[in-house]
Amino acid sequence: MATPMKGQVCVVTGASRGIGRGIALQLCQAGATVYITGRHMDTLRATAQEAQSRGGRCIPVVCDSSQESEVQRLFEQVNQEQHGRLDVLVNNAYAGAQAILNNRKNTFWESPASIWDDVNNVGLRGHYLCSVYGARLMVPAGRGLIVIISSIGGLRYFFNVSYGVGKAACDRLAADCAYELWHHGVSYVSLWPGLVQTELLKKMAKEDFTDDSLLKQLNSEFSSAETTELSGKCIVALATDPDILSLSGKVLPSCDLARRYKLRDVDGRPVRDYLSMRSVLSQVPSLSWLASCFPGFLRMPKWILTLYTSKF
Repeated sequence: MATPMKGQVCVVTGASRGIGRGIALQLCQAGATVYITGRHMDTLRATAQEAQSRGGRCIPVVCDSSQESEVQRLFEQVNQEQHGRLDVLVNNAYAGAQAILNNRKNTFWESPASIWDDVNNVGLRGHYLCSVYGARLMVPAGRGLIVIISSIGGLRYFFNVSYGVGKAACDRLAADCAYELWHHGVSYVSLWPGLVQTELLKKMAKEDFTDDSLLKQLNSEFSSAETTELSGKCIVALATDPDILSLSGKVLPSCDLARRYKLRDVDGRPVRDYLSMRSVLSQVPSLSWLASCFPGFLRMPKWILTLYTSKF
């Protein structure tokens, strides 16, 4: 089995389950040494055991990304054990899914004000903290890749206000950090997975959401959703791309990376192109009737997406 990342050191936050777990599995399969974080050692150990069965080495570390002292200790451990080496940091930890689900029918003024922290404390703020401490290891070495897990919710309204603002901020965090890291040889990108078959979505797929149009749509698309490991395949491809600095600061949809690196999902399926004309139009209620008129290979030009969401 090819191990293109043998010798590389990675940190993946929020890797107990979901996308983070899938990323850890793929990084270990590529031969890397991977530190994974979460708030519960039992679930971390389960992920670490499976990851190591793929190859590489997986080290579980209990770390709450909302606590700076714990984030600092994490990177001090990496620094000491790996002699200052850190090649890849994946900012994935997120604690807002259940709060979003519980308040899915509420406007921002009807939801508890604390939903902002539920969505963006472990998420956005934690990503910034990890970026600070991760960059302090990468900059002296003159190399490294930081990936922040965002979503199309940074471009258009999705779920609620706190979610959209947080994801838009993740994209901006990648862009602005990349600007300051550029001359130090460190890359920072924002990765947009498509709809992903996470444990939560699998659970939701078994429930009846006929009274909720968004969740009903998500459930209907579940079978074509990405596995949790596709994001990992994308990150392995990015981490081994000799021209990665040319992508720094950019938003990188998983479907675009699948095309760029000729990737298929781990189960052999082609990656669903959620930026095709058909897919994009199906998301707009007033235009969804047009979706079936377009072939699946025709893509929505990025400049149209940019104009659609322009603030000017």
